Amino acid sequence: MRTDPPSLLSLAIDSALVQISSYSDLSFLPDHILCDLFLRTLRAGKLNERILKLFIATGKEEILSLIDAFNIRSVLTPVLPTRCSEKF
Repeated sequence: MRTDPPSLLSLAIDSALVQISSYSDLSFLPDHILCDLFLRTLRAGKLNERILKLFIATGKEEILSLIDAFNIRSVLTPVLPTRCSEKF
């Protein structure tokens, strides 16, 4: 049984996935690579709020469609009052 070695593109996406938390902008990536990176990020369990914002900030329609299709939402942090009003 013979398996083909991974392609250079696949290795590059794997490398980007390992270092995804160090990136501040992903908009320079071509659409097909960005989609593959997003899906691999999901599979690896590395999608957090910061990384989700990176993908959203690209503004690429394919990514926004995937986020919508998977029903992924940003976490809304509740804001608690720092002091109570005396009008209670």
